[in-house]
Amino acid sequence: MKKRSLFLSTALLLILSAVLAACGGGAGGGSSDGDEKVDFIGIATGGTGGTYYPLGGTFAKIIEDETGIKASASTSGASAENMASIKDGKTEIAFTQTDIASYASEGTQMFSDNKVENARGIATLYPETIQIVTTKKSGIKSVEDLKGKVVSVGEAGSGTLLNAEQILEIHGMKLEDLEARNLSFDDSTTGIQDGTIDAAFITSGTPTGAVEGLAATEDISIVPVDSAKIAELIEKYPYYAEDEIPAGTYSKVDEAITTVAVRAMLVTNADISEDVIYDVTKAIFENTDQITHAKGKLIKAENGLKGMGIELHPGAKKYFDEKGISAE
Repeated sequence: MKKRSLFLSTALLLILSAVLAACGGGAGGGSSDGDEKVDFIGIATGGTGGTYYPLGGTFAKIIEDETGIKASASTSGASAENMASIKDGKTEIAFTQTDIASYASEGTQMFSDNKVENARGIATLYPETIQIVTTKKSGIKSVEDLKGKVVSVGEAGSGTLLNAEQILEIHGMKLEDLEARNLSFDDSTTGIQDGTIDAAFITSGTPTGAVEGLAATEDISIVPVDSAKIAELIEKYPYYAEDEIPAGTYSKVDEAITTVAVRAMLVTNADISEDVIYDVTKAIFENTDQITHAKGKLIKAENGLKGMGIELHPGAKKYFDEKGISAE
């Protein structure tokens, strides 16, 4: 009887072990190995007046058509908020700026108490141009001219706000030297139009919808950043790059404007499976002909690892490895 009892106990333990192993050992589906199953992909973008939102809608359609996974884009407070959403598992994919992704992964700047350890890069997309928008009648022609003016510097906690602070810093100024307002892109351009603000920092791919709308009703001006100051800025903050807003990007802006840019990128959660992110990456980069936004021509696989400041998701790495593309 004792032998029979011992045999039954051993058999039960073996069965229980097998069940636990099949369930991932009780570790919640093995998220640490990046094998979470996905039947819906939410894409966190930005405000309706920026570039993220229309691109997000296009990406969602491409993903759904090519992978069969339902996908949808939603508005948000953009870069910083999106990184927090990745950390909290509120979205599967998000747009952000490369500088903000780096801050989040390092636990610096606005993420000093909220480090994001589970974010992984999918790809970088295109330059996010810092545009200092005003009107010709404002008389603002340089960054220094912003002193004492009512200026929108981006929403609280946004990447635009940090861009504004850093550009002002290089010019020997602080937010306190302005009458700063924390407004969305749409509210910024509305404020310029109705005369409640003088200028606005807008970090977004050009042409930006909110700025195009303003240019349709006002004679706008984009404030240039001096080349010497650009070099100084890049020396201190190497995630910036010199950029140019081509003449004719906006109505009646007939000269090219020198400025700086970071890069827009897509991030995802480390827990999402390699297969899913491989399929998503492939779907986007092999269907760029479906991107109607002006930035679509800059979204290319060969540029997808430029400025990648965080760890790449294994699924994205698999795709870029197949294409023979490596980080510079």
